[in-house]
Amino acid sequence: MAGIYLHVPFCNSRCIYCGFCSTVSKGLRQKYIPALKREISERGDFFSSLYESDRIVKTLYVGGGTPSILPHELLKEAVSAIRETFTIAEEIEFTVEVNPDDITEDYAGSLRRMGVNRVSMGVQSFKDSHLKWMRRRHDSQTAVNAYRILRKAGFDNISLDLIFGFPLMTVRDWEDNLDTIIELSPEHISAYQMGIDPDTPLERMEKSGEFSLPSQEDSERMYKILQAKLKAAGYVQYEVSNFCKPGYHSRHNSSYWNRTPYLGLGPGAHSFIGMAREWNTSDIATWCNLSILTLREGETLSPEDVFNEILMLGLRTAAGVSLDTLRNCGPQSSLFISDLLPKLSAMESNGLITLTPDGKIKIPPGKFFISDGIIRELFV
Repeated sequence: MAGIYLHVPFCNSRCIYCGFCSTVSKGLRQKYIPALKREISERGDFFSSLYESDRIVKTLYVGGGTPSILPHELLKEAVSAIRETFTIAEEIEFTVEVNPDDITEDYAGSLRRMGVNRVSMGVQSFKDSHLKWMRRRHDSQTAVNAYRILRKAGFDNISLDLIFGFPLMTVRDWEDNLDTIIELSPEHISAYQMGIDPDTPLERMEKSGEFSLPSQEDSERMYKILQAKLKAAGYVQYEVSNFCKPGYHSRHNSSYWNRTPYLGLGPGAHSFIGMAREWNTSDIATWCNLSILTLREGETLSPEDVFNEILMLGLRTAAGVSLDTLRNCGPQSSLFISDLLPKLSAMESNGLITLTPDGKIKIPPGKFFISDGIIRELFV
């Protein structure tokens, strides 16, 4: 199994919190597809070291930026180049991220005809005051209308994003947002606590004293409300920030947590295979104008890196990570396990970790909000 991530780094406006690799400049958009097709051609052998059956691409995810501002014809051109270069599974999960204000009946229909079978839409909030403050381009009614257009077009696998944990949001606001999203009933919901990324308007506001994040206690309360409401509505929490109706987990994102090989295409995109990670330059203008092969960096993971990564990625999921998997992940794993076991014992006593009879290590759902801290303490 393999996956491909295609990055579209263009937006019509920048959200206040956005630290992703993106630009509002329109001057580079015409150069993007030729550069992307050049990279696709150059990376055609990326999966060649895998067994033939493992080279089959089973997930394709188009993210951004804002992929939905890219004209349909250009996106189709890029997807056609991928299909011509790689072996694509018939049952591929093909996701495209969209903004609500870009969704029309024509656009939704064009995605369906292209083979897209999963749409991820960034709603973030159903409160117009929140959206205006975030500098989102849509309002709440636009998001609801876009969702209905996607349903009418035949999409039966839709993911919606929400953000919580910022000063304008009250607990009542958050409960209203959750009630609205539950009423819409998407197959998948991602909910993220707002953070302050470097070089963003939010960071500048924080440094000037105009903004500060709410207390961890307040954010944790919202997170627990999120867990309780979605569980009562029939959603399964399968990762710290992700919930789905049974059978509708994101196969592409799950491949990241399972360390499945994936190829990242476009500026700022990351790739992983075997013991190697690579990443493209995040300088969009440079990426669009120069040879791709000179604009990529990488690293070979050490045995310690691999052990910690398997531990971290597994513990972010509800399934947890198996001790057997950790024991068999490399030549020094027995040494790392010896270091890990006393920590696990202490954390189990404090209710921070669950050790199952079949040898799984899990973070209890009630402790997911502080999972980052728990995981850091377990690193070897």
